[in-house]
Formats: sequence, C-alpha cells, structure tokens
Amino acid sequence: MKNKAGILWMVATTVLFVIVTAVVRYLGSEMHPIQAAFLRYAFGVVLIIPFCLRASLFRIPFSRLRLHALRGVAHGIAIMLWFFAMMRLPIAEVTALSFMTPVFIIIGASVFLKEHFYRHRAIAVALGIAGGLIILQPGFRVIDLGAIAQLVAAPLFAVSMLIAKNLTRNESNGHILLMLSVFCTLTLTLPAIAIWRQPTLEELSWLFLCAFFATAGHYCMTMAFRSAEIAALQPITFLQLVWATLMGLFLFGEQPNFWVWLGGGMIVISATYNARKERTVRSLSD
Repeated sequence: MKNKAGILWMVATTVLFVIVTAVVRYLGSEMHPIQAAFLRYAFGVVLIIPFCLRASLFRIPFSRLRLHALRGVAHGIAIMLWFFAMMRLPIAEVTALSFMTPVFIIIGASVFLKEHFYRHRAIAVALGIAGGLIILQPGFRVIDLGAIAQLVAAPLFAVSMLIAKNLTRNESNGHILLMLSVFCTLTLTLPAIAIWRQPTLEELSWLFLCAFFATAGHYCMTMAFRSAEIAALQPITFLQLVWATLMGLFLFGEQPNFWVWLGGGMIVISATYNARKERTVRSLSD
C-alpha cells in the first residue's frame, strides 16, 4: 500500500516538473542558464521559509549538514546543465535524456541504500530507457552540446535523489526542501554574479512561477521517497516523457513523430508493468 501511495506522489511529481520544463522552454535562451538556475532557487528559499519558521537550522547534526551540502552542490551543478539543455533542445528530447538518471539511481539504491534489486525493476527500467532511445534515434543526428550537458547532469541528479531518500528517514519534507534551496542558491551565487545581467520583470515573474511549481514537485517527490523504495519509483518517472511530448506539441508546436509515440508507448508499458509487480511484491511481503 505504501508503494502505491509513493507511485501516486511520483506521478504528481512528473506533471509538476514538466510544467517547470515548459516555463523554462518558454523563457528561451535570452537569460544565461546559470543566472536562471540561481533565481529559481533563490525564489525557492523565499517560498519555503514561511513554512519552516519553526525549524531550527542549528540543530542539524554535522553529518547530515554535510549530506545537505553535498546534495546542494550536486543538484546545483545538475540544474545549471539542465537549464542549458532546455534552452537548446526540444522538451521531449531533454526529458528522454534525463532517463539515464534512473539507471544510476537503481544501482546506487542497491549499493548504498541496500534496497533489493528485483528483476522486474530492471526489466521496467530497461523498457523505459529503450523507449527513450527510440525517441532520440541515436546515430541519426549530430550530438548537440545540450544533449551532452543533460547526460552529464543525469548522475548528479541521481546523487541528489539518493541523498534525499536517505534524509527522509530523519527530517521533515519542509526542512529537506529548504536545505536544498539554500545550498543550491549558495552553490550558484558566485557563478551567477560572474555572468549577471539585469533581468526583466517578465523574466522574474516566469522564474518565480518556475520556482513555485518546482518546489511543489520536490515536495511531492520527497513524499514519494517517504512512501516507497526509490528503485520502485524510478520507472514512474518515464511518464514525464509523455507529458513533455504533449506539452511540446500543444504549447510550442513541437510535432512528435512516429518514433516519439512508439517510445512513449514503451515507457507507459514499463511504468504500468512496474506498478503491477510492486503491488505483487508488497502483498507477498505483508
């Protein structure tokens, strides 16, 4: 039952993160990705602080503070690379490339979090990645710098998610979100100052909206991690490609071709297959 709740939280996460993707895509390449990432997390701090006023930041054991800092650095660098990729590539392509993250997560969850590596999880992840590769059609196009940036970001996002899963054992969702925003902002401050330009009011408004949906998405993701094993949730993230494809089609006229629909179908199958198997595993363990 817990895994079912976690899956529902992760589905909500995929929807919210695709909305963030659409906002960043709309902003285009006028603003430097480092500055855009910095403003997104600075606004995130502003949004979260009112809900964390009772939390004492000075009672965190040093070992966990180091985890927060490590997560913030990894996530901060990854988000810069992601903003760069989003400003150069179609939404569906960036989202498909992001599916390398679950590979690192499932390996990391098995090695560092001691989660059992069920065969159905490996099958579901393989199906999802195969669907993403069908959409990308590697070998048939020149590799863009944005694609390279997203591939480098994938293991960094995996580090962030694995640490988040570890932190849910001892800390509240609000606290975890606040620390992520604080350390990401600190990580991005100096690089942002180096390339800073005065943003327009419209850009600030869109980035505030981006921060709102991203913060909500991270809250849902943290709830998912609290409710289920992280490896069980990763194939669900493949649904994000379906939402991204639809968003690109209806908002930006990015017409999906046959391969997008074929790959998207495989991704839906992988998520559905994993959810059914997780229910079976949970019922047998209970």
